[in-house]
Amino acid sequence: MNFAVRTLGLTSGALALALSANTARAQAAPANLLPAENQPAAQAPASEPSADVAATAAPLVQQWSPANARALQAVIAGIGAEGLDPADYRPAELQAALSAGPGAELDQMASRTFAWLVEDLRDGRTPMSARRQWFVVDPDADRMPTAEVMTRALTSGDIAGALAMLNPTHPDYARLKQELATTTDPRRTKLIRANMDRWRWLARDLGSQYLITNVPEYQLRLTVNDKIISTYRTIVGKPGRTATPQLAETVEGVIFNPTWTVPQSIVRGEGLGARVLGNPAWARRAGYVGTRGANGFVTVVQQPGPGNSLGLMKLDMPNPHAIFLHDTPNRGLFNQANRALSHGCVRTERAQELAITLAILGNNATTPEARQAAAAEAVRISTSGKYTRVPVERRMPVYITYFTMAQDINGNLATFADIYGRDAPVLAALDAPRQENRARRTSEEAVEIIDDLQTT
Repeated sequence: MNFAVRTLGLTSGALALALSANTARAQAAPANLLPAENQPAAQAPASEPSADVAATAAPLVQQWSPANARALQAVIAGIGAEGLDPADYRPAELQAALSAGPGAELDQMASRTFAWLVEDLRDGRTPMSARRQWFVVDPDADRMPTAEVMTRALTSGDIAGALAMLNPTHPDYARLKQELATTTDPRRTKLIRANMDRWRWLARDLGSQYLITNVPEYQLRLTVNDKIISTYRTIVGKPGRTATPQLAETVEGVIFNPTWTVPQSIVRGEGLGARVLGNPAWARRAGYVGTRGANGFVTVVQQPGPGNSLGLMKLDMPNPHAIFLHDTPNRGLFNQANRALSHGCVRTERAQELAITLAILGNNATTPEARQAAAAEAVRISTSGKYTRVPVERRMPVYITYFTMAQDINGNLATFADIYGRDAPVLAALDAPRQENRARRTSEEAVEIIDDLQTT
């Protein structure tokens, strides 16, 4: 009962903020720039080049007045404040075109330079080859096409304003920018720039309510209107083949008392199937049910229960990597400082509390009576011991990110250990010349992640 009351208290606050999210954002959002609320990212075919790749090969050219070109020069001169290098945008070439006066040369140079700034501010300057295990597809190029941003800038004459609207809205980006303006340490400057760029790899606006976990921090946040409602310690993948990849997915349901279908890499590769079939008494104690098909194929399923490897809940967030957030029976591991211990999935403390909260938030229980009824039902289901999937009507984005400098859960700017060695390629890419014709999707293959066998 205490658990139910505590969960209801948390959810009431979260719901109050969530209900005001649409109104607050509608008042603050610029027209035609921000995405619809909580919509999944547009998924173009992997073989289809982005509009901006084509635009770089054959630049979109619009007419530039000298005044607008000078405003563009001013943006380039100050672009270091955004963690970018003015030299990338070839200011001398733009100045030469401006000195020659209005005409085709100025139109070409200014349009090209503006397009490069749009791409870097909106999508990030780091090429996909340097984003290790980064499988997020940033929707911003579809939502804010370069040609439209350029047209808006030239029509209004506010070149700087149009480009500034591309910056990430998350408070961490502003905090890193503030820190960049004050630091004098070259190594710290590079780390700030790298993590500012990582924010650009995500959608500019993450939505009004979402879950976000920063892998090196070992923390998960439930966030509403960019305010942290609750935090949960996490356990993430071990370095190497089981390192947790970076994803942007959607919670479609909450599964209470999940079953676990054991991967064949364990059933056959580690001999679990033979042990389950050969030792029925042990299998019953461990909750395993094994079946052998007519073709000899052995399937092993661990039944719901306190010893289940997924614990008492998992979030249904379908993705090709088989990565999800779930509970664990080994909750003592959350007390360790180094929590890179899993096979890739993200284990979450107080998982039942999180599941019940999401079940209520996701089903739009707006009155105190509806919230109380939803919480009571969720508690009943969670303690029933039976596999139950609760669908979520208002789907919630989940971002699995990797920041080595960010605000911690207490609001302090902190650095986190680069547990997977993912900083070095980003830092090298930012030091190298700007790469044109960058892909929007990674060509890196996903590492096969097995569901989370409890080996620690």
